Amino acid sequence: MMGLETFITFGGYLIFLIGVGIYFYRKTSTSEDYLIGGRGVGSWVTALSAQASDMSGWLLMGLPGAVYLSGFGQIWVVIGLTLGTYLNWKYIAPRLRVETEVEDTLTLPTFLEKKLKDESGIIRKILALGTLFFFTIYSSSGLVAAGKLFESILGIDYKMAVIIGTVTIVAYTFMGGYLASCWTDFFQGGLMFLAIIVVPVMAYLKIGDIEVISKGMELKNISLNIFKNGEENIGILGIISSLAWGLGYFGQPHILVRFMSIKDVKELKKSRRIAMIWVIISLAGAIAIGILGISLFKNIGDLGGDSEKIFIYMIKDLLNPWIAGIMLAGVLSAIMSTIDSQLLVSSTTLTEDFYKYLKKDVSDKELMWIGRGCVIIIAILALLMALNQNAKVLSLVAYAWGGFGTIFGPGIISVLYLKNVQGKSVLCGILVGITLFLAWKILGLDNYVYELLPGFLGNLFTVYLMEFVSYRKSVNA
Repeated sequence: MMGLETFITFGGYLIFLIGVGIYFYRKTSTSEDYLIGGRGVGSWVTALSAQASDMSGWLLMGLPGAVYLSGFGQIWVVIGLTLGTYLNWKYIAPRLRVETEVEDTLTLPTFLEKKLKDESGIIRKILALGTLFFFTIYSSSGLVAAGKLFESILGIDYKMAVIIGTVTIVAYTFMGGYLASCWTDFFQGGLMFLAIIVVPVMAYLKIGDIEVISKGMELKNISLNIFKNGEENIGILGIISSLAWGLGYFGQPHILVRFMSIKDVKELKKSRRIAMIWVIISLAGAIAIGILGISLFKNIGDLGGDSEKIFIYMIKDLLNPWIAGIMLAGVLSAIMSTIDSQLLVSSTTLTEDFYKYLKKDVSDKELMWIGRGCVIIIAILALLMALNQNAKVLSLVAYAWGGFGTIFGPGIISVLYLKNVQGKSVLCGILVGITLFLAWKILGLDNYVYELLPGFLGNLFTVYLMEFVSYRKSVNA
């Protein structure tokens, strides 16, 4: 449990976030403002908010914890994510920004419906339901991380800690909507960046010697070998499975919506450069935290039995209480920056993809308040899932990330890069992909290959196969 100085710093940060929500409450007058910021967000805010909402508590808790347990074998996931980030900004962002404005859509399910001229609405409904399902899981992963953080700082019961985290996040998202989410993510992205540089530097200064780090790794049978996870060798399937994380970027609604909201497509090049610098340094810092932690904490008992708390314990042990409060706010930033975005996209899905179709004659103000109500509903569902104290942040994130990559990624790529792609091809691709994804997990095959890979490839292959068959039929007709 932390001292008074840490409480004051940490508490001040929470008040600041709620203040941002109140400020943007007064600036939000239409449903488009609330759900997508009126498509008027700048390059810096777009870049940092996209990456902050991307990385979540996984960056400062899940990844360092995995590196602490198994070593440099996690580098393949990092390489996959770095490549995926670049390709997403380079090839998806510009076209998606232009096409969603042309189609006048605020969500991915509605965009695909309009682009594919799917009058049945089946694609929109399936994707909207998938969005709500996977975002509930994804949001719960963030609340688990928030619970662990508040429990460590405040010394209170885990379940109460989760509730406190939920209330804080919902407060500013409910009031300020998309702009509050973007601007808090902008500040949070900066704070995360600061934390992930300062803490590893302080840890290294305390250890003071590369040899000590090497001996610590030897005692735990962890090497610098990127082809090993702890004592186990990583085969070619393991490497491919880890690299496959990068495919998930093409289907993450809370990241793609950032591309849709930037004020000018020409700003995306600048945003991409900012985002890539942030990502590379942040991922390197997260790996450094895990490696340095091996020497600072000899066994997992020193971390309260939970490797995902390594960054929190490092801050507590290394830093002045006032600075510790700021760095812990950085951890909270990583968590909140993702959950607020997920709650908002879920809210947008419920209002734009369901409510507007159920009630045709709906006012703009009514839509905005329905959106606010949906934020609360999704938050409650995620909260109920997060009350399981044994849940692991990394495993929850992996499942939701893979689900989104499977159901959205191939469809987005196809409509942006295939001319006149048919709705039936994309629909069949989605059904094949999600079936493979779910079956792979149920059968336990995810122990060998991440379920995102067969799900994504199955979806993409089905789309292209059906388009090829259709083309051959038209040629032979």
